[in-house]
Amino acid sequence: MPSPLIPTLLEKAALDNGFDQELGQAAGWLAYASTHAPLTVWLTVRDGQLMAALSRRDVAGGLADLGRAATAQLPAGAAVVLNVENIGELGRFLRRAFQLARTLPNELLRVFEQKTASMPRTTEAERLVVQRVGQDVFRAGLLDYWEGKCAITGLAVPELLRASHIKPWADCETDAERLDVFNGLLLAPHLDAAFDKGFFTVSDNGDVLVSPGLAPEARLVLGLNQALRVDRLADRHRTYLPWHRRHICRDGER
Repeated sequence: MPSPLIPTLLEKAALDNGFDQELGQAAGWLAYASTHAPLTVWLTVRDGQLMAALSRRDVAGGLADLGRAATAQLPAGAAVVLNVENIGELGRFLRRAFQLARTLPNELLRVFEQKTASMPRTTEAERLVVQRVGQDVFRAGLLDYWEGKCAITGLAVPELLRASHIKPWADCETDAERLDVFNGLLLAPHLDAAFDKGFFTVSDNGDVLVSPGLAPEARLVLGLNQALRVDRLADRHRTYLPWHRRHICRDGER
């Protein structure tokens, strides 16, 4: 480490952003894990470059805007290493890694199955209770994935945001579909209602497509009279969006 202060700064960034288990140091890498997310990270500074190694490639794939692919000998257990711009950016990088690890690839399903393993499903009332647990898990996952912000407007008041299924819960064939974080958008309340009722949909490139059936006056009130988009779509969102365009959006908007 180039300075005695660097390990302290790295440790603080890790502990402040969800990685609450210190795993020690090996070959110059400081290792951290989390009791709340299935991910291990290793941090170091070499030749002036701040590097973060991760135990999961799928999480690293969601960090392209926060880190650059790097070349370095990986610590044991790591799958990939990225360069982070500076210490100031490391906190955001680690927080995003923590959020993604809690949702990808099927973490929501695992949590749901764990929470409902002993719950009866004999009566309709019991099944509704199980469904409610699933919906709560799904919403928590979307809050993590979208960082507590509406996917379209950026509204950052979690208490107001709604977890909108792209393919509705009742139409999903499996719990894996129902609990897939990519089968959802976190939306402001008015957009959640409009999306659910098919007054707008989303193209595969993220453009918001408003149904011709929504009157101009209503578009103005809802803020749908301007060009809007979802900027952070992943490929797996595109496995669900065509279904919404075909089956939910009014007037057959494609």
